[in-house]
Amino acid sequence: MTGLIIGGVIVLALIAFGVTGFNKLRTTDVGAQEALGGIDVQLTRRADLIPNLVDTVKGYAAHEREVFEEITKARSQVQAAAAGSDVPAKAAADAALQGALVRLNAVAEAYPDLKANTNFLDLQKQLADTENQISFARQYYNDAVAKLNTLCRTIPWLFFTGIAGVHAREFYEAPAGSTEVPRVEF
Repeated sequence: MTGLIIGGVIVLALIAFGVTGFNKLRTTDVGAQEALGGIDVQLTRRADLIPNLVDTVKGYAAHEREVFEEITKARSQVQAAAAGSDVPAKAAADAALQGALVRLNAVAEAYPDLKANTNFLDLQKQLADTENQISFARQYYNDAVAKLNTLCRTIPWLFFTGIAGVHAREFYEAPAGSTEVPRVEF
């Protein structure tokens, strides 16, 4: 009788441990997915601000058509990447838009009246705030992925990854060349 009770307690403990492992992995995976969604929100916010900034600058720099076309292309790439779940595609689209914005700001520097324009200054501030939020969202995502990947690769949690349908995720990394200073020519 005592052996049966001990066996029952062991079985219940194993079941409780299994449920805990499953829930811990699933919860951590949902957290990483949510963090990736936070990056999408900020990238979309930035992409939504771009048309206002472009329209403001266009009035002063009508002949800088190439810069505006580049921004429009980069913005549509960000919107397409935000709709998917391919982390490297998001990073590449983000880097392309970032480079285009640097060139747009260089165009703005060439027009002193534009730099004093209240709308332009407000949009620049909003973009700077958005860039900070994007940076935070990337870090938050990478922290969530680090936590998930640690669980997926350590005992005892790695035994539950198949059951929970959870696997290690890719970190959000800037594409090659994104740390180089963009060249701006007029």
